[in-house]
Amino acid sequence: MGVVPEGRLKEVTTFIKSRRGCLCTKDDFLPEESFQSCNNYISALRETPSRFINRVTTRSLEQTELHEVKARSQHEMKKTLNWWDLMWFGVGAVIGAGIFVLTGLEANKVAGPAVVLSYAVSGVSAMLSVFCYTEFAVEIPVAGGSFAYLRVELGDFMAFIAAGNILLEYAIGGAAVARSWTSYFATLCNHHPNDFRIHAPHLSSDYNELDPIAVVVISIICILAVLSTKGSSRFNYIASIFHVVIILFVIIAGATKAETKNYTDFVPYGPRGIFQGAAVLFFAYVGFDAVSTMAEETKNPAKDIPIGLIGSMVITTTAYCLMAIVLCLMQPYKQIDPDAPFSVAFQAVGMGWAKYIVALGALKGMTTVLLVGAVGQARYLTHIARTHMMPPWLAQVNERTGTPVNATIVMMIATAIIAFFTGLDILSNLLSISTLFIFMLVAVALLVRRHYETGVTTSQNRNKLIVCILIILASSIGTATYWGLSSNGWIGFVITLPIWLLATVCLWAFVPQARKPKKWGVPLVPWLPSASILINIFLLGSIDKDSFIRFAVWTVILLLYYFFIGLHASYDTSKALDVERAAKSIGEELNKAEEGVVPVESLLTPD
Repeated sequence: MGVVPEGRLKEVTTFIKSRRGCLCTKDDFLPEESFQSCNNYISALRETPSRFINRVTTRSLEQTELHEVKARSQHEMKKTLNWWDLMWFGVGAVIGAGIFVLTGLEANKVAGPAVVLSYAVSGVSAMLSVFCYTEFAVEIPVAGGSFAYLRVELGDFMAFIAAGNILLEYAIGGAAVARSWTSYFATLCNHHPNDFRIHAPHLSSDYNELDPIAVVVISIICILAVLSTKGSSRFNYIASIFHVVIILFVIIAGATKAETKNYTDFVPYGPRGIFQGAAVLFFAYVGFDAVSTMAEETKNPAKDIPIGLIGSMVITTTAYCLMAIVLCLMQPYKQIDPDAPFSVAFQAVGMGWAKYIVALGALKGMTTVLLVGAVGQARYLTHIARTHMMPPWLAQVNERTGTPVNATIVMMIATAIIAFFTGLDILSNLLSISTLFIFMLVAVALLVRRHYETGVTTSQNRNKLIVCILIILASSIGTATYWGLSSNGWIGFVITLPIWLLATVCLWAFVPQARKPKKWGVPLVPWLPSASILINIFLLGSIDKDSFIRFAVWTVILLLYYFFIGLHASYDTSKALDVERAAKSIGEELNKAEEGVVPVESLLTPD
């Protein structure tokens, strides 16, 4: 039998390794010890209570997220983004079709001309969340976004529940935007949206208008997101600048047809209408969190992330408020069309041709929302897979493109399937509480980060921190509950808001900060994070019942997956990392002993 030459053997080995990225085995999905045999899995299930306690009480380390976890993707993501890219990613992620649709609905039926105040309130809430996200993204610049931040401060379990809801929100939101893309494209072509859809009478009425255009659009977006993050960025900021030009046209052209008499009855539905409108319009700001997932690909996170995130939010809030003002000055609020407010308003003032420009702007907005969503959701999924809570195959980063190809394709396939079958009205009813829930958790995590550090914070200060945070949460929930149940009352606010204020004062005065931000920090801690918690929970009080039901159902599904698979995979991975660290530490000590730095006897353990 011949012997394979050493050079040839090396070539074969290299070939097998190069092919390894395109072949899938069980170890790509469940490589952990608990899944190597039935006996191992049964044994793991028996240990579920102790493993769960371990995962709840153990927090990840920043260095773990930045090095060991990130290394599991095999290849580095390319650092190609700067503050200009991030700012336009933020604008592209946030300014979509929402401003062209939600404004009319809320102005007509909920807030009247005071819809501009609704946008301002939701903008303040979003800006507070931006501050919290920015500090984390600068200090922990990894692809996992809020998942990584919560793992470091609140542990694996809360991070997994939060990230699972974010991924569902991205998939449902992307499907809704894709189907809206078809609708606006039909408007440009002077057709009804269903003219471009396939009717399937044998399916349920909510799922029988099949949308192949939505699938095509999602497929093209997927290709862009897979090929290059920098290329996606260039496409996004060129399209976003074009979008800003269209928004400026709407504002300036609309202002020439303004009638100040339409502002006579400014707050027709009272303060409650303003806040109810803010709860709905908050979703017009959703998307900026996707920018935080790009921190790993940012050249200078300490400089680029604050400018990019905060700059995009300032541009977005300003544009929203100006467009809301112009719309309500063009038409009396009762005449504003809830479905196509700007198109109808321009038609009413004799500028019917402008509806095509509005449709084009909405179409562009939805395209960039889909693109940034595809980039962001893939990076969430990539970092979750790095921890083995999801199959590690999804964590792989392509060596050539520097992008998470597997995660991107899987998420876009899920989005395309939902978009192909599901009616827009069903998807719009699934606007969930997930985003507000995540933003609230990130604010809580920031309070924990600033006021608690293992080995520094005393047990007494730790207990005071827990009590203060629990009271802040309870008083905020009480405020939201009273708002939701009481139509015109105010006595409850006199009780709950002072309690929130007192808890925040106690946190500020009696619990010293254990950690200062190294590069960029949220100002006025604990006031801004505490206010973010209050406003986010308050807005939750205006969300419909169906969203809470969806949140509960999806959370139950997540829990089933976590307790049967995710918990055991992440537990095994964590233990393997501990063994690896211990072996590395012993190796370093042995090297020092060989060099005569430490006595060999100190490394020996007595019998």
